[in-house]
Amino acid sequence: MPTTNREPPESALDARVEDYLEDKLQSADDLDTLDTLLDTVDLQLTQLQTQLDAAVQELDTAQRTTDDRYSLLQQRIAEFRTLQDSIDERVRATVASDAPAEAIARLQRPMQKLKAVDLARRYLVLLQDVERLRADAKVHLPGSPKAALKPYAQLKELALTLRGRPGAEELHLVDHVEAVTGSLWAEMKKIMSDELEAVLEKRGWPRVDPNSEMDEEWIECFEKLVDIQMPELLHSPTVVPLLPVDVMARIFVAEFRFHFLSDKPTSKAQSMGTHCFPWFLSIIEKWEDFFCDNLAPVLSLKFQDTPVAGKSVYADPVCALITSMLMVMREKVHAVAKEAASNMPFLSTFIGQLVAFDETIRAQFRYDGGDAQKDWPGLTSEILADYFEVWFEAERKFSLERFDAILEAADARKIDYDHAVVGKMKPTFAAVRVTDLLRTITTKYDGLCSLKYKVRFLTRIQLDILDGYHERLKGSLEAYQSMTSALGRTLHGATKEQLAALEGLGALETLCKIIGSADHIANVLVEWGEEEFFTELWDGVQAAAGSGNSSELDGEQDLTRSPRRDGGIFAETVDAYNSRRKAAEDVLVSTLADAHAKAFRAYTQRPQWTTIGDADTLDPLQFSITAELDLPLSKLEENFKFLHGALSSASYDRVWHRALSKLQDLLWNGVLMKHQFTILGAIQFAHDSHALAAVVERHLPGGSARLEELSEAVELLRLPAAPPGEVTEARSITLEQASERAFTDNNAARALLEEMQLLILTPTDARRVLQRRVENDENMGW
Repeated sequence: MPTTNREPPESALDARVEDYLEDKLQSADDLDTLDTLLDTVDLQLTQLQTQLDAAVQELDTAQRTTDDRYSLLQQRIAEFRTLQDSIDERVRATVASDAPAEAIARLQRPMQKLKAVDLARRYLVLLQDVERLRADAKVHLPGSPKAALKPYAQLKELALTLRGRPGAEELHLVDHVEAVTGSLWAEMKKIMSDELEAVLEKRGWPRVDPNSEMDEEWIECFEKLVDIQMPELLHSPTVVPLLPVDVMARIFVAEFRFHFLSDKPTSKAQSMGTHCFPWFLSIIEKWEDFFCDNLAPVLSLKFQDTPVAGKSVYADPVCALITSMLMVMREKVHAVAKEAASNMPFLSTFIGQLVAFDETIRAQFRYDGGDAQKDWPGLTSEILADYFEVWFEAERKFSLERFDAILEAADARKIDYDHAVVGKMKPTFAAVRVTDLLRTITTKYDGLCSLKYKVRFLTRIQLDILDGYHERLKGSLEAYQSMTSALGRTLHGATKEQLAALEGLGALETLCKIIGSADHIANVLVEWGEEEFFTELWDGVQAAAGSGNSSELDGEQDLTRSPRRDGGIFAETVDAYNSRRKAAEDVLVSTLADAHAKAFRAYTQRPQWTTIGDADTLDPLQFSITAELDLPLSKLEENFKFLHGALSSASYDRVWHRALSKLQDLLWNGVLMKHQFTILGAIQFAHDSHALAAVVERHLPGGSARLEELSEAVELLRLPAAPPGEVTEARSITLEQASERAFTDNNAARALLEEMQLLILTPTDARRVLQRRVENDENMGW
């Protein structure tokens, strides 16, 4: 390892001295200040020595102090150990002795007696306080109920405090204080109620004029009862009937019990809708104005600026009267529901009556049960909490049985021509009755407040019926297609009666039943989807799905799983029925095409299109339609008339426009492109075409446009073959000229067609039509 040369301290000191002298003596002149420099050095040396001596002295002092403290600490440690040994020895002696246990045992009984005496003293003091507060409260009644509330509040607070103490459930005193508190409250209410009862008796209530006014004494007693009940009203988590209104309603409650909770005939459960509910509503209606005119200002002033000022059950005297009266009605309703649970038809009727009763209370008297945000759920919600499943299954069973009866009715498959005017779709009797059934079901649950209950009725009854009827229409269409196809008849078979039913107009009628029924259901569902009830129901379902709150529907979420989120609550069902209608219309168009092909078969096979003669000498009025066209035109008119009466204008137009296009194809390929024509034959075919177009226009104005291509082809086909000099002014183009221009090129052909105002035919089609003339077939040189 390399070594480092270190200078001894002397060398370092010499070097520092040397540096100092070099700094101070840099020139000869600096020697003159040498004495001064030496004096300065001596002074600094003296100061440093003094500081050093002071430091040494302080060090010695600190060392002596440390030694003294250490000695004292050692002394205290020794004293502590001696004391600890003494304590340990005394503890061991105490443990070995029985004296402490004997002393404690002797003191336990006196201490227990002392505690018992102290507890008894406290009990007595507490009981004295309870009796004092009770007496203080009663002394203020009935004159000053507000003053009575102060000692009552103290007593109530004392009861709550005692009940909150640990072990309170084992103390009889707590039960006693609570009993006294409850008894006092009952006494206070009775004293004040008796005062109002006395006033009511003097006034002859309720044998007073409903248009009269309450006097000051009456109003004053009413206010006192509100004052004494105010703490309860302000702090109760539930709605509490107003005490003064309860007092005034006692006579009505007693009358209710006499009529409807006794052995009177009006007490029978079946009298709820005819007697009980109407009586209740009549009482409220009779005294509505009396309560509003006399008590509304009082209650408004009493509850002004209180937390319950917005609760109508307190601020509105009519709602307060309803709250008091609903207590006894609730008792009656629950008793009737229990009896009705074993009688399904009556249960259904009773629930309907109860829903109507609740809705009347809400709508006519604006009763919200004290919750303006959620509204009053009604007595129905209380009953359905116990009996919904029983009621729902009964309604479902009845509805499905009614649905089956509708489908099996003798006239179910007949078209209801009286259902709508001409131009509107004609459904079957079954379709009309199904929508009536669905509307009746809606009335069963549209008054319910529970979203879950509404969705259950919709999905498990109404949508089940709609799905069932859709399957019935689908099966009918499939059965028709099976019976009208050779393969279907071979695979599935068809009876003679079934095949006979499809002869003539039978096939069209069968399809019109499906089209009309599907269209009727779809249109009704679209209308319902725009009604307020179903709109609100759909909004509720969407809101529940969006919030992720599964408890609101509690398993009834078939609608929320749907991939559709727009179009209304019946959107998917409407699409299904519209698809069924469109499918049936497609089959109807094919059926018409097949019927026309069969009817026009003789006409398409007619060979007399090459008749020779002088066309110029023939009078157009002498032409008549071809004999083989009589039956097709008659059949066509028959189909037009039937479908015009069965289909709506829109469906009628859709079907016939497509069917006529197919008919044009039939005549184009089966006649025009199949045969050769002389000028007479072409004129005859044109006459027939005009007759066909006239029939179409008569039953479908503007419908002949679907035959326009054939009409233009006929105009081209019947061009005269005469030379230009002999052509009449009406026809300035001959067959020869037209053919020459058409076969020159496409441009010349288009110019020819424009000149003749034939706007639909293409140059290719024009050449094909011209080739059907015998003259062109014989190659006349162009």
